[in-house]
Parts: sequence; C-alpha cells; structure tokens
Amino acid sequence: MGFLDLFVVALIPVLKTLLITAIGLLLAVPRVNILGDAARHHLNNVVFYVFIPALVGSSLADTVTASSLISLWFMPVNILLTFIIGSGLGWVLAKITRTPEHLHGLVIGSCAAGNLGNLLLIIVPAVCEESNSPFGDKVTCSANGEGLVSLSLALGAVYIWTYVYNIIRTYGNLSGKDLTKTSTISIDCSGKTLDMFSENYTEALLQSRRSSFEDCEARDDEYSEVEEHNIVPEDDEEKKVTVLMKIKGYLEAFSDKINLKMWLTPTTIATIVGLLIGVISPIRKLMIGDNAPLRVIDSSASLLGEATVPAMTLIVGANLYKGMKKSNVGVWLMTGILVVRYVALPILGIGVVKAARHLGFVGSDSLYMFVLLIQYSLPPAMAIGTITQLFEVGESECSVIMLWTYGVAAIALTLWSTFFMWLVS
Repeated sequence: MGFLDLFVVALIPVLKTLLITAIGLLLAVPRVNILGDAARHHLNNVVFYVFIPALVGSSLADTVTASSLISLWFMPVNILLTFIIGSGLGWVLAKITRTPEHLHGLVIGSCAAGNLGNLLLIIVPAVCEESNSPFGDKVTCSANGEGLVSLSLALGAVYIWTYVYNIIRTYGNLSGKDLTKTSTISIDCSGKTLDMFSENYTEALLQSRRSSFEDCEARDDEYSEVEEHNIVPEDDEEKKVTVLMKIKGYLEAFSDKINLKMWLTPTTIATIVGLLIGVISPIRKLMIGDNAPLRVIDSSASLLGEATVPAMTLIVGANLYKGMKKSNVGVWLMTGILVVRYVALPILGIGVVKAARHLGFVGSDSLYMFVLLIQYSLPPAMAIGTITQLFEVGESECSVIMLWTYGVAAIALTLWSTFFMWLVS
C-alpha cells in the first residue's frame, strides 16, 4: 500500500469520531439542550449497563473459539502490558506536571487505556480490503482480522472497566470529589450490622456517625471486659473457634477492601458469558450461525452493541462544552499525554512484540503482529469519558484530552501504521 492510501485508511475512522464528537457538542449547547447534565447521566447508565456488555458479549461469542483462544494467548498479556506501561508513564506525568489530585486517575487512564475497539474495527478491515495489502488474500485477512479485533475489543473493555474504572474511582475518593454521591457505611456493633445511607456528607451526619462509632467501641470494651473476667478459653476446641473467627474477620476485611462488586462490572460478566458461548461447542451451535435455533438472542445483542460507539462519542462531545469554557488541562499536561501515547508507548511496544516474537510467544502471522503493535499507538479509549461521567470527576477535562488526542491521531496513527506494516511484512 502506498503512503497516501494508508493515510486515507487511518484518517477516515478518526474523522468519523471527530464528526460525531462535534454533533455531541452541538446537542449540549444551552439553546439545543438535548444532552444536558441529566440526559448525559442517564445515557451513560444505558451505555454502561446495556450497550457495552452487549457489544463485548456478542463479539466474543461470534468470533472466539477454543482453538483460536489458545493460539492467541499472548494478546491478553500484550494488552495488559500496554495498560501497565501506560499507567506508569501517566503516574510520572501527573507528578511532574503537578496535576490536581482529582485528575490523577484521568491522566493515568488516558495514558493506559487505548481505543482497542472501534478504531481497529474500521482500520484493520480497510487495510485487508486493499488490493496490495501486505496481509495476503483479503477474504482470509478480513475474517482473521475480525476475530483479532473482536478479542482486542473485549479484552480492552475488561481491563478498562476493572483497572481504569477503579483507578479513577480511587482518585476521586481520595480527592473528595464524589462525596455528594450516595454511599453506604456499614458499622459492626456487637455482631449487628447497621447500614446507613446518606445523600450528602454534611457535618451533622459526620458527627452522628462518630458518636455511633464511639458507642460501638464503648460497648465492645464492655463486652471485652466481661470476656476477660468471665470467659477464659481452656481447651483446644475453643482456641480453634477463636482462630476461625479471626480468619473469617480477615477475609471479610479483605473482601471489603478490594470491593469485588466493583470489579465484577456488567462488561466483565458479559465477557465471561461471551467466552463460554464461543468456547463451548454445544452452546455455540444453539446460538451462533444462520441456522442456530437461538440465533435471535445473538443478533439482538449485536444490534444493541452497535449503539455503543456513537453513544459514547456523543457523550464526549457533550462534555466538551464545559471543557471549552473551563478546564484544568494545561499545555504541558496535554503535551505529555500526547508524547506518552504517540511516542513512548509505540517505541516500547515494538520492543515488547519483538521480544515475544524472539521467544516464540508469537507466531509468524504478520496480521497478528500488526494488531499487537498497533495496540500501543492508539488514542485513549472513549469509555474513559463514560467513567468520568459516572463519577462526575473530570468530565470536561476528559473531553479536551479526547479532542486533542484524536486530532493528533490522524497523523500519528497513520505514520505508525505505515511503519508497523513495513516492520512485519
């Protein structure tokens, strides 16, 4: 492929994204006010609970089988490395530029999570369709490319909604940005759990909760004194009960700390379901294929999934309206994010994929290596905008980051795609 042909192939999906972003911005203007604050909040919930799980589950069920999953085992490792390397560079960047604490999660997430789904869904098939593509027969290339991109999309979604989701949530909690959100505090008092729900962390409520804690502590002290004077474990059975109770307490504390419910997001559950359908042959025959008895379920999920990308992009554009008026994204911070995503990560990615090829972790399939390489050179994932909207932390700043990174991607992604094709061909 010539440079101009490749430039057009890489430019079209980015221009589509920017165009839909502009429509979202227009819908958020006060005169139009279709995507106001309340509308964006509700649309985010629909994307989070319906569209993304449907897209991930249907894509995996359609394209991933047991044999393909075994042969592509390095892709999950490769994507995880993009997240780890990117988040490390993002953390350093946030410290160097003295980014406000509540935006640390956004900066780390923008450097870590690439757009592993919708851009690749357009770029890879378009490259395969070219008559002088370096990846051979266009029919075979398109079929293999669809499987690779679907797996990349699903894995990227899992990492985003577990790894990046919790990073942004954690930094939001540390900075106090989400203290107005509904929260639950469980107080264990004499074996009883009291669940207190609040809409706002006012000083009066804080005082009442402190007094509740003090009462519980006082009662516990009284009970402990009674136990010390009247209950003395003498045999081995009582000691075993005490040890078991301590272990149970440690496990409960560990479960509360990692917050398993936050890790088991709808996208994670959809990924598990999609993999089970794709890998287990009897279930796959029931649901996947033109003659499958339950094919309507898969087609309905695919139809819902098609709404994911435009919905997320519209939200990012709507959030951009706030960012144009006021944003904490400085020139140096924006420059640093661009350097991380389009210079540092692609260079390090070449080293990772080359090392994996040398060690025999990756076969000789040039298309597979091309997808692994391009995963390091993509702009930030659009789902980051959905996460910031859910937690109401850095929505406008996220839109500014998206605008600049996708604008620069028109040139950077094209140049890196050209180089990667030359490297693997």
